[in-house]
Amino acid sequence: MSKSLARVRSALEAAGVAAEIREMPAETRTAEQAAAAAGCALDQIVKSILFLGAESGQLHLFLTAGGNQVSVEKAGALAGEALGRADAATVRAQSGFAIGGVAPVGHLVPLPVWLDPRLMEFREVWAAGGTPRHIFAVAPDILQRLTGAQIGQFTV
Repeated sequence: MSKSLARVRSALEAAGVAAEIREMPAETRTAEQAAAAAGCALDQIVKSILFLGAESGQLHLFLTAGGNQVSVEKAGALAGEALGRADAATVRAQSGFAIGGVAPVGHLVPLPVWLDPRLMEFREVWAAGGTPRHIFAVAPDILQRLTGAQIGQFTV
């Protein structure tokens, strides 16, 4: 088992969440791939989008519905600083995940997290399990509790 997958599993278990992390036969790097694999609507996919704070150098995590796009300006207003895209090396170093498998939980360091209100409209949503082939289903209110996310308007 990969270290990333193990961290996600440990985070879920520590929180008492009995989510089954499923290995898919094909990659789930994109929201479209994940929705096809899970057999769910595109917006039921939780995209974990990481931005780098221009002043702080800290990653900020935005959990958005699969069909939505994050507005960097709106996200920056919530974060309280200008944001830019985080490169793959920074994402790996600070979160412990590779791009395409960034989970909402199990990060190496605590991150500020925001949640797209669109996700709250579903009974369950699907998130990355720490690798490009693993996903898990969870109720959005439990996801919010797990991540400590603030609900905010940050999409286009």
